[in-house]
Amino acid sequence: MNQLESLKQFTTVVADTGDFRQLAQFRPQDATTNPSLILKAVQKADYAPLLKDTVAKFRGRPVDEIMDRLLVRFGAEILSIIPGRVSTEVDARLSFDTVGSITRAERIIELYQAEGIHIDRVLIKVASTWEGIEAAARLEQRGIHTNLTLLFSFAQAVACGQAKVQLISPFVGRIYDWYKKSAGTSWDEAANAGANDPGVKSVRQIYNHFKHFGIATEIMGASFRNVGQITALAGCDLLTLSPELLAQLAASEAPLPRALDANAAKSLDLPAVNFDEAGFRYALNEDAMATEKLAEGIRAFAADAVKLEQLMLAA
Repeated sequence: MNQLESLKQFTTVVADTGDFRQLAQFRPQDATTNPSLILKAVQKADYAPLLKDTVAKFRGRPVDEIMDRLLVRFGAEILSIIPGRVSTEVDARLSFDTVGSITRAERIIELYQAEGIHIDRVLIKVASTWEGIEAAARLEQRGIHTNLTLLFSFAQAVACGQAKVQLISPFVGRIYDWYKKSAGTSWDEAANAGANDPGVKSVRQIYNHFKHFGIATEIMGASFRNVGQITALAGCDLLTLSPELLAQLAASEAPLPRALDANAAKSLDLPAVNFDEAGFRYALNEDAMATEKLAEGIRAFAADAVKLEQLMLAA
């Protein structure tokens, strides 16, 4: 049995791509997209017609509506291949706008429903800002399930759990990137690998807390840089992986044991943690890595949304 099949025994494997033609070979349960992945896809010859067709069909409509229609077009194609759910992102420029995020999320869901896709097969991705978490809480109350993205800190995870969001996506690789860059020449790769990787440690803390306190929110490790980070989180609820990392796992026959265990987490001695808005903002501010990576992530997704709009306007 290869490592990908081994991983699937105790973790739901999710494909992190807009390149849906690659999906079938890895047989993931779910798939995630973001503006950067869709931008990458539409610049390939295989997918350029999707962009042109969507723009031609809805020319004259507001550009933000055409963008949502393009995202849903990709999502619908992905859902025709996978059995589970697709995650579709609300425009990152709304990351600090609760009402704006809710409005866009509801439109995305309506567009999926118009394609005959059930609401339970879509997760709306929202940035894990206080405003994004508040938007997600209200969407969940309306039966729209959410995936809280750009999550780098324990405080963000706890607030998401309190909001009863469906799923969170802690960004393993970007946490690792920050600590590696911060350490500079003193970084010891071997000492910070596997279970000692700072991104892995962050997800393990969140996992243990959620399982210990019976928090139902699903945890999906995201943004991986290497297979070692994946194997160190085997047993996490879900892991979303690029096609390149899926291929590496499929090519290896090395043993892949469970690393995270919900029953073990229940026996840990952990303090209860809760955040109101002021406490959340202060805890996030105290975490330099999370503050920087959240801001940087929003800027990057927003910039790619702008590039995607420019491609649509030129189509």
